[in-house]
Amino acid sequence: MAVEQRGPGSGTDVLIRKVDSRVVALRAGLRGPDLELAERLASCLRELVVVTAQASAADRAQVRVAVHYFVLRRESRGRLLSVRSLTATQRLVNEAARRIGRPDLMVEPARDPARPSHS
Repeated sequence: MAVEQRGPGSGTDVLIRKVDSRVVALRAGLRGPDLELAERLASCLRELVVVTAQASAADRAQVRVAVHYFVLRRESRGRLLSVRSLTATQRLVNEAARRIGRPDLMVEPARDPARPSHS
């Protein structure tokens, strides 16, 4: 019986395409800091997908859950994604990054230009 070898791109491309498709849809409905956060989340998810392509099944599953949450998250009242949903997605993505040992890929909250930084 032959064992099928799993290549690094087998599920990776599908997940990245899902993230990219969702971002295209979000660009139609989000603006400003909300869109910036969605773009940063998408960028982080793409990177997580790539870095876990050869990782353990558990790590890949963490990232898949985060991708699916981002892609499938819908809101009522005609909005594609609310700030609350983006924040929930951000928490889930950050938890996945932390669990797989890549806290460097965590998404920081958007900076509000109306609020001064504490430097």
